[in-house]
Amino acid sequence: MNNNQRPNLVTIIAAMTLASGIVNVFWGAIASQGAFASVVGIVCTPFTILPTVLGIFEIIYAAKLFGTPAQAVRPSTGIAAFEIAAILAGNAFSMVVGILALVFYNDQAVRSYFDEINGMAAPVSAPAPAPVESSPSQPEETPAEPVDPQSPASPRRPRKVA
Repeated sequence: MNNNQRPNLVTIIAAMTLASGIVNVFWGAIASQGAFASVVGIVCTPFTILPTVLGIFEIIYAAKLFGTPAQAVRPSTGIAAFEIAAILAGNAFSMVVGILALVFYNDQAVRSYFDEINGMAAPVSAPAPAPVESSPSQPEETPAEPVDPQSPASPRRPRKVA
């Protein structure tokens, strides 16, 4: 695959991540302003800032994916997990984007694209080992005594009754 040819799923991941980042920035800003409206909300303000921070990271990651030439980045399952956890802040859109991103990261074309832009060689399957043939001059080993498949490996001891 040529570096200039980005799979459609990578473009979709980048677009969804960018849209989720923008939504999270606005979601966090609105939640923070709402938290300042009450006394209890002021204590909870650090939790309302978290979607904004996630949104900033999403926008940066999406910009790296959209970049030309492609920057060496790995699939960000961490961002996708935090997008799913954004449902705790009430953002269902971000949760859907996180789930779809995790599903798309498992596609073979997406994996090979990320491996290529990171300079990793594609995994090559090792050849199967050749079967070992026994030579006719050596007799096969036989067990010293026949093994009864019905008998247990060790004798059982009776349990003591209390």
